[in-house]
Amino acid sequence: MHIVPAVPEGRRACCTRCGANIERRLRASLERTAAFSLAALAIYLPANLLPVITIERLGARRETTVWQGVMELFERGSWGVATIVFVASMVVPLMKLVGLAWLCIAANQRAGRLERARLHRVIEAIGPWAMIDVFLVAILVATVKLGEVAVVLPGPGLAAYTALVVLSLLASASFDPRLVWEDDGASPA
Repeated sequence: MHIVPAVPEGRRACCTRCGANIERRLRASLERTAAFSLAALAIYLPANLLPVITIERLGARRETTVWQGVMELFERGSWGVATIVFVASMVVPLMKLVGLAWLCIAANQRAGRLERARLHRVIEAIGPWAMIDVFLVAILVATVKLGEVAVVLPGPGLAAYTALVVLSLLASASFDPRLVWEDDGASPA
């Protein structure tokens, strides 16, 4: 058993026997999480409102956005699928990014550790429901499959959506959850 002293930011504590990491503090966790979250929030609307793909078939051309896809599912009566796509690809990612950005701001407050902990638990619980990465793969697979029957062209929304996926994953991976319980968000020295 090891007694681990406070580990400074960017450093790690290792087992004296095997050299395995016991504890590691992420360097500039708040700054990186805030930067990735804000960047993802900045491209959230373009990712969902710009054309993701353009399909040309038999002379007809159609551009589709994520939002149009959700609305079309609703109009066709697929309310359940439309709701799942809307929640998993639009609502939950937005909640997650706003929550992470708020945690970065709140980490510098002296009070509110319990509220920060609750918010972090909510973010962790909804994380698996943020299926934007799966949604992106589905778009790419559909693009490849439709390539045999129609001309499928990626739109600017696909690049924005890809960036949203990457930035969202980086924001989640950058956050050090121990900062939720510290008084001022600073790592112990």
